[in-house]
Amino acid sequence: MKVVVPDTSVIVDGRLIQYLRELGEKVKVVIPEAVIAEIEHQANAGRAIGHVGLEELKKLRAMADEGKILLEFYGERPDFWQIKRAKAGEIDHMVREVARELNATLITGDQVQRDIAIAKGIDVIYLESRKEPRMRLEDFFDEETMSVHLKAGIKPLAKKGRPGEWKLVPVRDEPLTEEELEEIADDIIERARRDRESFIELDEQGATVVQLRNYRIVIAKPPFADRIEITAVRPVKKLSIEDYNLSEKLMERLRERAEGILVAGPPGAGKTTFVQALAEWYASMGKIVKTMEKPRDLQVSEEITQYTALGGSMEKTGDILLLVRPDYTIFDEMRKTSDFLIYADLRLAGVGMVGVVHATKPIDAIQRFIGRIELGMIPQIVDTVIFIKAGRVAKVLTLEYKVKVPSGMKEEDLARPVIEVRDFETGELEYEIYTFGEEVSVVPVKKEEKAPALRLAEKKLKQEIKKFLPDVYADVEIISPHKAVIYADEFDIPAIIGKKGKRITELEKRLGISIEVKSFAEKAPEPREKIPVDIEEKKKSIVLRVSPDYAKRPLRFYGGGEYIFTATPSKKGIVKVAKNTPIGRELKRLIDEGVDIWASP
Repeated sequence: MKVVVPDTSVIVDGRLIQYLRELGEKVKVVIPEAVIAEIEHQANAGRAIGHVGLEELKKLRAMADEGKILLEFYGERPDFWQIKRAKAGEIDHMVREVARELNATLITGDQVQRDIAIAKGIDVIYLESRKEPRMRLEDFFDEETMSVHLKAGIKPLAKKGRPGEWKLVPVRDEPLTEEELEEIADDIIERARRDRESFIELDEQGATVVQLRNYRIVIAKPPFADRIEITAVRPVKKLSIEDYNLSEKLMERLRERAEGILVAGPPGAGKTTFVQALAEWYASMGKIVKTMEKPRDLQVSEEITQYTALGGSMEKTGDILLLVRPDYTIFDEMRKTSDFLIYADLRLAGVGMVGVVHATKPIDAIQRFIGRIELGMIPQIVDTVIFIKAGRVAKVLTLEYKVKVPSGMKEEDLARPVIEVRDFETGELEYEIYTFGEEVSVVPVKKEEKAPALRLAEKKLKQEIKKFLPDVYADVEIISPHKAVIYADEFDIPAIIGKKGKRITELEKRLGISIEVKSFAEKAPEPREKIPVDIEEKKKSIVLRVSPDYAKRPLRFYGGGEYIFTATPSKKGIVKVAKNTPIGRELKRLIDEGVDIWASP
C-alpha cells in the first residue's frame, strides 16, 4: 500500500482531501506529529489558519472511519522553539525526515519544500492550487458595490453607489448562517495563501486582515467579536487626476511646488481613490513613486512599488525609503504618532510626501501634527492640504510661516511666529496658529465684533486667574488689543496683584498683554433691579439668602447704596461669608448699623 506524508501546506488549504478523493486507490496517510503541533499552536493562538487546519484533520479522520484511507500519526512532537521557527523551515525539516524514514512519498504545496525534497532524493508530489466551486465573497459584489458586510444571523448588506452618494441595501432575504460564513472565511484564507498577489496582513486571536487581490477584508470572530463577521471593501472605480477637474492653479502647484501634501476627509469620502490617481499622475511624469501601506490596498500600476510595515514596523520601512529616496511616497492611513514622525522625517530628508489622514474638517488634518512636531517645523513639512468630500476636492489649504502680530493685536512688541492657513483658491486667511501663553492655539480669522486674539486673551486670562486663585471671583474686560482690566472685589485685589506685583507681572509676561486691576465699585454699573436678601447671623458666619431663581448667577451685594462684594449663590440661593474675613467684618458692621442689605445682577 502506498504511504504518503503530507505537510502543513496541503492540509490547511484542503488540497490533500481533494487529492485523496480523486486518487482512486486506498493509501496510508501518515501525519507527522510536527504538523499536528504546528496546527495546534496556530489554533491556540486564535489564528484562522489553525482552525481551518483542525477542520481538515477532522475530515481526514472521517475518511479513515469510512475505510477510504488508513490514517496514522508518527514522529516526535517538536519543541516550542522549533514551532516558533516554523517559518525558518524547522517543521518542514521534521516532515521531510518522517518521509525519508518511512520511505514514503511527501505531499506538499510549497515549492521550496518540493525542491529541497528533490535535492535530498525524497519522492515528492507537488499539488497545484485546487479549484473547488463554493460560495465566495465575490458572489455578494456587483459593479456598483463598494463594500459588503456579512454577519451570522443577519441578512448580507452591501453599500452601493460611490463615495458620498451610497445606500445600504440587503443582498438577499435570508440571513447568513455561521456555516456559510465559516466557508467563505476559509476560502478567503486559502486563496490568500496561494495567490502571489494576495496576502494575510494580520492574523491575531479573533481577527484576520486579508488583502485578496483588490479586496480589503477583515474577518472577526469570537472572542474579539460577538459572532463571526466579514467586512470587505473594494474600489468601485479607478479614476485619473483629470477626472477631478482640478483648477489649472492647483495642477501647477501639485506639479511645481507641493511636496508635503495631506489628503484629508471623513471615512468613505474617496481619499484612497484620489491618492491612487495622484500617484499614477506623478508616475506618468517620470517620477519615482513608492507607497507605504498597511494593508497594501492601493490599486496602482506595476511601476509603483508598494511597501508595507517591514517586520511589523513602519519605522523600518521609512529607513528603507530613506535609502531608496523616491521622488514621492504615498503614506496611506496615518494614525499613530509614529506615522506622523516618519512622514516628517522623510519630508525633511527631501522626499515628496502624500499622507492620507481622517479628518472631519480641513484644519483638523493640520492639528494632527500639533504636539507631535515642533510648531515652527510644520509649514516645512506640510505645505498643502487637500480635503476630499463625496469623492470631490472640496477645499485646498496652504500653510506659510511668518513672524507677525496676530490678527486683533496691534502692538509691535506682541509679534510672534505665526502659521497662516489660507484658502488656496481665494488666498483668504482662514486660520492662524501660534503660541499663546504656554499653549498652541488654532484661531479662526473671521470678521467679527471682537477679534479672535482678544477673545482668546479674555478666556486665557480668566483661566489663569482661576488657576492661581480658585476662590476669587473676577471679571475680565479686554479694552484694547494690548490691554486688559481685571475687576474684582476690593478685598481680593491684593491677592491678584501678589507681593510686590509679582503675580500680575507673571500673568502679563505669560499672556503678552498689559493688565490693570480694579474693584467692582470702579466699574460702577447701575443696578438693574433690587433683589431682597434675608440675613442670618451665625457664630462664625453670615448667611445671605436670595430667591433660588438667582442660583448659580453672579450677584452684586450692596449695603444701602454702596457696593460691598460679588458672589454666586448656591442652588438654594445661599451665600456664606466668614466673619473673620474683610468682607465678613464689613457686613457685620453694616448689619449692626441697621443698613439695608440687597443684591443686583
